[in-house]
Amino acid sequence: MVQELVIALVAVFCAGALYVASAARVIRQYERGVVLRLGRLRDDVRLPGFTMVVPGIDRLRKVNMQIVTMPVPAQDGITRDNVTVRVDAVIYFKVVDPTNAVIAVEDYRFAVSQMAQTSLRSIIGKSDLDDLLSNREKLNQGLEVMIDSPAVSWGVQIDRVEIKDVSLPETMKRSMARQAEADRERRARVINADAELQASKKLAQAAGEMSAQPAALQLRLLQTVVAVAAEKNSTLVLPFPVELLRFLERAQQQPPAVEGAGTGRTGRRSSVNGATEQPPPSSGNGSPLPEAEAPRPETRTSEEPAAPPAPTPPAAPSSSEQQYAHH
Repeated sequence: MVQELVIALVAVFCAGALYVASAARVIRQYERGVVLRLGRLRDDVRLPGFTMVVPGIDRLRKVNMQIVTMPVPAQDGITRDNVTVRVDAVIYFKVVDPTNAVIAVEDYRFAVSQMAQTSLRSIIGKSDLDDLLSNREKLNQGLEVMIDSPAVSWGVQIDRVEIKDVSLPETMKRSMARQAEADRERRARVINADAELQASKKLAQAAGEMSAQPAALQLRLLQTVVAVAAEKNSTLVLPFPVELLRFLERAQQQPPAVEGAGTGRTGRRSSVNGATEQPPPSSGNGSPLPEAEAPRPETRTSEEPAAPPAPTPPAAPSSSEQQYAHH
């Protein structure tokens, strides 16, 4: 009798131990437990620690409450300005309501992933290429709003969405490189022109100061010569005044003055062989004297015969000669 009682107690103890082992559950700190009893949801959510369920009747679902980092696969799309791009992103979310995460959606991770991909395609089609490259903060906020709206009913909160990389075609990369190069060249030319303008203003001020003191220009010339000669060159370059070149140019362009032009009847006439002749003296009434009284040209007294003068082309008669010819 006693032996049978001991066997019964051992059997009960083993059954109790087996029941406790099958009903005992441990929930970790970052998890919450949702219990379904005979398929119906229990209102209480099991907190972290040790808990018990009815074996065969209750079913415990553990939900992770940590922030989940999920990469969004790269999506191909066409921007609003008709540029084909490939964009990938990363999404950070966490479960705030474990009951809805188990009951409202079959697999909240897969649902969030699909929603992120469709939202990413939609945001690519609504944006320009410049916005994708330089205005990512605004696009990230738009993605977060688009994904968070349906995810709230799933008990999921979207913490952050970031666009990682934007892949462009090779032709677009070359075009952007040429655009950047042209912009850099434009800025360099503008800076160079600004420097030339400032230098010209300073040179104008220096010229004004040197014009007041002519010795300053000479000292500057000597300093330039010393600076050139200090480099041990075989050729020494001296600056030549531009004013002197202009003076010589004006002297070459100015025609020689005709002697006796505009002197009237009292002026001298040039003869055919180059000798000058005096105009015939006139009487008191303005008529010329007889030719006998006109002075004769000088004759050579040298013993050697003079060489015949070179023939010269007949010159056009001047106004004074025309008057004498008329008389």
